Amino acid sequence: MCVHKKQLLLLFTLMLGMLYSKAQDNTGHGINDTLLTAAVIYNGDTIEAKTLENVSLYSKLSKAQLAALAKYNRLRNAVYVTYPYARRAGMVMNDINMRLALLDPRKSRKEYILSREKELKKEFTDPLTNLSVYQGKVLMKLINRETGNNCYEIIKEYKGGLTARFYQTVAFFFNSNLKQPYDIKNTDDAYIEHFVKEVQRMYGYSEIRNTKLL
Repeated sequence: MCVHKKQLLLLFTLMLGMLYSKAQDNTGHGINDTLLTAAVIYNGDTIEAKTLENVSLYSKLSKAQLAALAKYNRLRNAVYVTYPYARRAGMVMNDINMRLALLDPRKSRKEYILSREKELKKEFTDPLTNLSVYQGKVLMKLINRETGNNCYEIIKEYKGGLTARFYQTVAFFFNSNLKQPYDIKNTDDAYIEHFVKEVQRMYGYSEIRNTKLL
């Protein structure tokens, strides 16, 4: 075979290879092969069905959304910081109320309350003074949750009505209220309840039974 015929044969072979490769898709199937695929019937027509890849969409938050997120995180952080103190207050109140029930003379009750007050001041003065005004408001909410009593009722019971009114006046100047309720029907209190449940699950806390003042 002459050189010219060999060149033509080689060129013909390359062309056949190119045509064969174009007749196949990425899976190696030819255009005339029978392929099985998922399908759905819609209005009498059989339509090929495919599952598309997930598409992630991102956008910047609006100013209102950023403000709502900041408020949410601020409240969540305040609950995480103050709930241990409120929980401790609930346990202390349960203990005080049980012991006061055994003390009849008024003088003995007063002396006992003073002794517990000194103990609590020693334990909580430093950490509580480091709280912000906002965290203090959340703490009062949580104390109400844990004890079933607002802070005004607690102070009035243990320190007297005059002292309670004094602290209520002080709270007023800080745009707060010792008598504020805790009601999970309220939106903010519902969020607080949600965050409390988070903390309880995280640290394995159990619920404290509320002790209403008599």
